[in-house]
Amino acid sequence: MNGESLVDPELRPFLANGPSVGLSAASLADARATAQQYFEQQGMALEQPRLAVTAGMNGAPPVQLRIYAPPGAGQKPAILNIHGGGYVLGSAASIDGLNWQMAIENTVVVVSVEYRLAPETPFPGPIEDCYAGLRWLFENSASLGVDPRRITIMGDSAGGGLAAATTLLARDRKEFLPAGAMLIYPMLDCRTGSDHDVQPNPTTGGFVWTAQDNRFGWSAMKGAYSADDDRVGYFSPSLTRSLDDFPPLFLAIGALDLFLEEGVNFVMRASRAGVSVECHVYPGAVHGFDLMGDTALGRQFRLDRRAALNRWNSRFG
Repeated sequence: MNGESLVDPELRPFLANGPSVGLSAASLADARATAQQYFEQQGMALEQPRLAVTAGMNGAPPVQLRIYAPPGAGQKPAILNIHGGGYVLGSAASIDGLNWQMAIENTVVVVSVEYRLAPETPFPGPIEDCYAGLRWLFENSASLGVDPRRITIMGDSAGGGLAAATTLLARDRKEFLPAGAMLIYPMLDCRTGSDHDVQPNPTTGGFVWTAQDNRFGWSAMKGAYSADDDRVGYFSPSLTRSLDDFPPLFLAIGALDLFLEEGVNFVMRASRAGVSVECHVYPGAVHGFDLMGDTALGRQFRLDRRAALNRWNSRFG
């Protein structure tokens, strides 16, 4: 069963005509080119973003940041946005249009991180790059016109996994903590689709991002890491030992997404830890549903995201 009869009718044309991933070592180069082309078609880039570079963590190469600042005076909230791509695809540059759209619609400064991809750079390199970006945003908030109390970390798919991991890292290092973590169909659990997933959901993962793709992405991210030490929660946030002191959490996911159960389980764990949580499961929605044209589900998601951001930011006037 792949759940085709459950797919929202507005999404079906995309699934019939859209690209499939089919990730493997042999197909990775082609998949990267296809993903780059696809994302560049999403949203209209109003202008070139401002570029900045910050030092990498622990002697790592410098990290490039892309900054999307809407017009208007006064301090604004900010979002550190981390692009998706299964840890192996995509780039911050390819989502310029989407980041400009989010900056304008929500009147926020958006900063996007050009983190290194696996398998060339496995764990912990990509997470440390994202942490370097978050640190830069906090340290440069005054010059950016950003209220440091209203900085949200956000990511979709693998970017959602990196956003969760970076938030955990910030919580534990105690240098700064974002006002909230906004996880969009996040890739959180290295066990999903693997031999450890003994009872997979028959209605999820049939489209766009499959169990095969997931195994490849996690294997590339893992590299030589043994995943048996105290860093395992940064590698796979579902394996973190505690969600205590996690900031407010927003999670949005499609009901047919491979990541449905790991996402909902993460929210439930956060709730049990006393975290303020908000979870939206969109019926008939597959992985990446919000990028599949102008649909009712996509519009509802953007409304829900904006309302959550407004609630978080209103706490600080």
